[in-house]
Amino acid sequence: MSDGQLAPPPAAATHSAEQRSPDSADGGPILEVEDVVKRFGGILAVDGATLDVEDGSVTALIGPNGAGKTTLFNVITGFYKADRGSIRFQGREIVRRPPHLIARLGMVRTFQITKALARMPVIDNMMLAAPDQPGEHLVNLIVRPGATRRREREVRERADELLELFQLGRLRDEYAGVLSGGQRKLLEFARALMADPRMLLLDEPMAGINPTLGARLLEHMHTLREERGMTFLFVEHDMEVVMGLARTITVLHYGEVLAEGTPAEIQANPRVQEVYLKS
Repeated sequence: MSDGQLAPPPAAATHSAEQRSPDSADGGPILEVEDVVKRFGGILAVDGATLDVEDGSVTALIGPNGAGKTTLFNVITGFYKADRGSIRFQGREIVRRPPHLIARLGMVRTFQITKALARMPVIDNMMLAAPDQPGEHLVNLIVRPGATRRREREVRERADELLELFQLGRLRDEYAGVLSGGQRKLLEFARALMADPRMLLLDEPMAGINPTLGARLLEHMHTLREERGMTFLFVEHDMEVVMGLARTITVLHYGEVLAEGTPAEIQANPRVQEVYLKS
């Protein structure tokens, strides 16, 4: 479905999302964005955006093309510096921190992990994404060979576990370049989890992925939220996915937060309907 239509949530998907969503917040916001502004010359890309993402929730960020969604993602994760405003993750101000330090705190955006290296096996792509590997430093190979080997075994075991979880285990020794587009999306998702994040930001996870692999990715999101309490913030143009998956939806329009609420509230909001009908 195009991003110019606000579809009603499918009955089956809505029921699934409600089953997996707690009735109350899991301990308050894990991410707090307050009055964030980002300009590019004379263009005001993000205009005083304010939103909260509850710990353990699945939150969608939607809006017409050019609404500022990707720019706001880039500001939150440190790729762009905000011109004004505050961004707090787990109570810590991160608005001036670089992306790698934000990732160490537990907030990972899928493309923060280096893109899959086509001429490298899938398992090696996974292992490269793991943080704090002593073998990265030559001195550790000399003075701490035992610890280095143990950590490498742990990383390899974790990588194999995730590949099996994402049904990519049979491809572990294949070059990443032979994977389909959908399989690369799953690999990117799995690689992001190598950093053991508390919160994962996904930019259009359903784009370019076939329905079977898309359903698998959505299932993993449900499982990670239910079993590990992971928080998700995602941008998506497929309104059926948004309405069926998200507990909270934030709508951006010209860089401003136009509306925020449950899928039913957003669907019934006349200002949101007007924006989508005009887009």
